[in-house]
Amino acid sequence: MDRFVSTFTNKIDAKGRVSIPAPFRAVLERDTYGSPEAGKTGAAIYCYPSLDAPALDAGGERLAQKIDGLLAGLPDYSDERDQLSVALYGDVQVLAIDGDGRIVLPEPLRAHASIAAQVTFVGLGDKFQIWQPELFAQRREAARAKVHEHRRLFAAGRKPDDES
Repeated sequence: MDRFVSTFTNKIDAKGRVSIPAPFRAVLERDTYGSPEAGKTGAAIYCYPSLDAPALDAGGERLAQKIDGLLAGLPDYSDERDQLSVALYGDVQVLAIDGDGRIVLPEPLRAHASIAAQVTFVGLGDKFQIWQPELFAQRREAARAKVHEHRRLFAAGRKPDDES
């Protein structure tokens, strides 16, 4: 199965356009949903403000299916389902990939992630995130420190919150 992996940093131009890394475009093209928004390449991106970071969550049809699955697990008409729907689908922008492999990042999305001159694309398996490079460097450092702190627990097959 295709995965979004690795990290890439690209410049964003004055019109808010940025090139999607070629490996990410290849995954998206295989994961397209064929909407008219997909443009010339047949691929598009679901993109929304991350719920827990100053970044953007993005991906193709698999990401949308995961969101659908989360929502399906909640009772119809429940507050939890409505809140999650608003938080995820209410802020989604469908971004077309142009013939040159670029997307336009709308201002509200750029503002959420403090994006100006450059963006960092970070592969997370079924989705990827788009970060302001310095903020991602801080996130990466914190994540590595946390993994280092808990590496013995991971190796033993225990979760960090398991009692010993």
